[in-house]
Amino acid sequence: MSLLKLSPACKDYLWGGQKLKEEYHKTYDGDVLAETWELSCYPDSPSTIVNGPAAGESLRDWISEKGRDVLGRNCSRFSDFPVLIKFIDAAKDLSIQVHPDNAYAREHEGQMGKTEMWYVMEAEEGAFLYYGFSKEITKEEFKERIENNTLPEVLNKVPVQKGDVVFIESGTLHAIGKGLLIAEIQQNSNVTYRVYDYGRRDKNGKLRDLHIEKALQVTHTYPVKRVRSTDPHIASCDYFTVDKLTLSGELTDRISGFVSENSFAHFLFLNGEGRIACGGDDLYFRKGDSFFLPAGSGDYSITGTCEALVTTERAKDGAHESEVV
Repeated sequence: MSLLKLSPACKDYLWGGQKLKEEYHKTYDGDVLAETWELSCYPDSPSTIVNGPAAGESLRDWISEKGRDVLGRNCSRFSDFPVLIKFIDAAKDLSIQVHPDNAYAREHEGQMGKTEMWYVMEAEEGAFLYYGFSKEITKEEFKERIENNTLPEVLNKVPVQKGDVVFIESGTLHAIGKGLLIAEIQQNSNVTYRVYDYGRRDKNGKLRDLHIEKALQVTHTYPVKRVRSTDPHIASCDYFTVDKLTLSGELTDRISGFVSENSFAHFLFLNGEGRIACGGDDLYFRKGDSFFLPAGSGDYSITGTCEALVTTERAKDGAHESEVV
């Protein structure tokens, strides 16, 4: 098969909302739906194939059966599937958190660190992100502000709108504010150190765990600078390259491309509807759908109207990992 439609793993974190169910056609019977892991080979939360002979099988198992050639030559440097792609519906503020780099995560958590990017799909009026610090502070002040609940006072508060891209390198303190719907492309890791959570309790009435000591060791306590463009990509680093595809239905309603043996391609449809075809497979897509095209799939075409994010793996070239628009 050259075209795999995927069903996500669903997460019901307490800050989630209803948009992914009501507007993005996600099936879930919980009270809230916070995240859908659209492209995932994470051991306990893999995506599931929904079409063809492999329907009902996890993407992780399918790749294991087919062999790593389906990931492409550029993935040979990774010991496991390299990326994790999500939709995130923030009906409430997410916790303020940080991710470690690869070296720290391997030593202390037994998995990779996390560098990620956010693409803002929807933003209510006044929505914002926390992105690093507004000024440089010491580790001692960082700890004190966590303890006395004044940490937000020294964070960089960034208003955002639909279409904005934010790249979050490991070590950067960050948080998604309420009223945002985001597509997240990240390293295949679930290591998060939570440092501030507004005193919230989980569904059992227990305060959610904080990871202050580890966060103190990995957080960069200085302002983060936006870095240079990676045009024509909206983001590119050692772990993923992301492009945006747009079919307006007026000037353009069809696009063609080619999936070489260098990398798989993943298509995440943010809106619209139409058809995606590759290797004899021809499937309908709509807003919220997710498709995996194995490396070497060859020619593909998309017809209809849409905005989509296309994720691939480039060859490692020594570029700094925080190259981004």
